[in-house]
Amino acid sequence: MTNKIVLVTGSVRGIGRVIAERLETKGWTVIRHAQTAAELEGLVGIAGDLAEASVPKEIIHTVLLKYGRLDALVNNAALTTRSNVETTDAALFDRLMAVNLRAPLLLIQASLPHFRAQGGGKVVNIGSSNAYCGERNLLAYSLTKAGLMVLTRNLGDTHGAEGVRVNQLNLGWTLSDSEYALKIAEGLPPDWPERLPKSVAPSGGLQTPEDVAAMVAWLLSDEAPRVNGQVWDFEQYPLIGRNPPKDAAD
Repeated sequence: MTNKIVLVTGSVRGIGRVIAERLETKGWTVIRHAQTAAELEGLVGIAGDLAEASVPKEIIHTVLLKYGRLDALVNNAALTTRSNVETTDAALFDRLMAVNLRAPLLLIQASLPHFRAQGGGKVVNIGSSNAYCGERNLLAYSLTKAGLMVLTRNLGDTHGAEGVRVNQLNLGWTLSDSEYALKIAEGLPPDWPERLPKSVAPSGGLQTPEDVAAMVAWLLSDEAPRVNGQVWDFEQYPLIGRNPPKDAAD
């Protein structure tokens, strides 16, 4: 797989960085993406603010110009800005929609002619379990991830016969560096991941970025050649219809 090229957006930190590193161990040539050139810090990659409508097409053009091909795309970059119905103003809504939903659409759109010409391509969209309802302080974010699910299913269905596979991972609570730091900032103690009740983490802990990266690597591999148009709920319990015991301490 040493000749395969994959672009991973938002891949200089957090879950995106771990995905990029995992794919490199599998033989992929990974093109990393960051919002600014300074964030790349010498890594092989492309910088650009995905909130700008012209940037996704420019990124794909640069990849093709420099490497001559693109075999896969991982749409990982996203804004997780907190908001509810009172605090979601037009500017915040538009920015989250631009980065979390419009950018994946435009990146796939720009990649599609090349995928067709080379006989196929693979896309993995990183979604969220919040797409089904979402937390009360993640309204705008949840709306974007709901739209991403429809995008994944629609494009997987529309272009599967052309060899283009589009799949999505709806991530549950994942213990990334940024999530750990965020919860500390919100007032939780340093050992909060070890304090979680079994109702939240039945396995005894949260899933990790490494868990996510392993699944992305599988979806992009030749071991999953017919998986297409699927949205995988990447969680350690059922998301739909779950009704935890009310008499349990945890």
